[in-house]
Amino acid sequence: MSTPVILHLRAETKPLEHRAALTPTTTKQLIDAGFKIFVEKSSQSTFAIEEYEQAGATIVPEGSWKEAPKDRIIIGLKELPEDETFPLVHEHIQFAHCYKDQGGWKDVLSRFPAGNGTLYDLEFLENDTGRRVAAFGFYAGFAGAAIGVRDWAFKQLHPDSENLGGLTPYPNEDGLIADVKKDLEAALQKNGGQYPTTLVIGALGRCGSGAIDLFRKVGIPEENITKWDIQETAKGGPFKEIVESDIFVNCIYLSQPIPPFIDYSSLNVPDRKLRIIVDVSADTTNPHNPIPVYSIATVFNDPTVVVETTAGPKLSVCSIDHLPSLLPREASEFFSRDLLPSLLQLPERQTAPVWTRAKALFDKHVARLSE
Repeated sequence: MSTPVILHLRAETKPLEHRAALTPTTTKQLIDAGFKIFVEKSSQSTFAIEEYEQAGATIVPEGSWKEAPKDRIIIGLKELPEDETFPLVHEHIQFAHCYKDQGGWKDVLSRFPAGNGTLYDLEFLENDTGRRVAAFGFYAGFAGAAIGVRDWAFKQLHPDSENLGGLTPYPNEDGLIADVKKDLEAALQKNGGQYPTTLVIGALGRCGSGAIDLFRKVGIPEENITKWDIQETAKGGPFKEIVESDIFVNCIYLSQPIPPFIDYSSLNVPDRKLRIIVDVSADTTNPHNPIPVYSIATVFNDPTVVVETTAGPKLSVCSIDHLPSLLPREASEFFSRDLLPSLLQLPERQTAPVWTRAKALFDKHVARLSE
C-alpha cells in the first residue's frame, strides 16, 4: 500500500452504546496490512483504550474527529448527535438511518454534501449477491429474546403497576444467560412450571436465529418455540397466532407496505395471551412498521413501554434500537470480524464493488434532496 489508508475510530455518543466498529483485534490486523489507525478515547466503549494502544493504534481525544485532517476516513457505528448540524467534510463509515424515508432523513443526509463529505452506510455494504457483508443481527435477536423472557418472567412475579427495570451490558454471553435462567426459574416456580410460548417472525435470518438460540439456551422447550418466515406470513396479517403466544419477537424490517402483523383490534381480545412484543427492527418512524401499536423507542435503562389495550393482560413492547450493546464485546468482535475483508479493500474503494455500490447509493439519495 503506497499511500496508507487512515482510519479514525470515533467514540460513540449514543447513550449506553458500548460497542465499537473496530475492535483491538481488527485494529491490529488492519495495521499489519499497512493501515494507519487513530482511536479516540471513549467513556463508553467496552474496550479499554490500552487494548487499542497495545494493538498499535494512535490514541487521540474523544470527539477529535471533527477537526481531523480530511484524508482520514471516520468510522463509527451509531448516528451522529441530532443537535449537531455542521457540514461533514470527511468520508464516513457508519449506520446513518436515512435511506428509508425515516423521520428527519433529509437533515441527516444533507450534512454530507454540505461539506463535500461521503457516507458509506454500514447497513448497505453488500456483497455481489446482495447480502450485507457485516451485521449485528444475530446478537440483536439474542439480546431481544433475553429481554423478552425477562419481561415475561417479571410479569409473573410482579403486579401490573410495575415495569421491568433498567438493564446494563454484560461482559459475556454466559452472564446474560445465567440471569435470564434465574428469572425464568423463579417464574416457573410461581406459575406451576408453565414455560412461555414464543413466536419468532424472521426465523431464517441472522436476527431470528439469534432469538431462537437464546430461547434454547435458557431452557425453553422446542415445542414452545414457533418459527415463522416469509412462507408463513405470505397470507397477510393480522395473525391470531401472535396473540396466542406469550412472547413475540419481530425480526423483520419492511421497506414496503403489507398488512400489519398485529393491530389494536387483534390485541383487544379477552383471551389474549401475549404479554411482551420485542420489535428488534425498532424503527418507530418507518412508515411501513408491521407492528403499529407503539411509537416510542425504548432504552436500556427503561426497556419497555406499555401498550394501551382495552382487553386482556398487561402488554409491553421492547423497541431498543441497539440491542447488541447488551453484549457489546462479543457483538463487536462478531461484526468487526465480518467487516474486516471489506475494510481491507478501502485502498481500492474507487473500484471495489462493495464500496462503489455504497457510494452510488449515497449519490442516489443525495440527488433526492433536491427533488
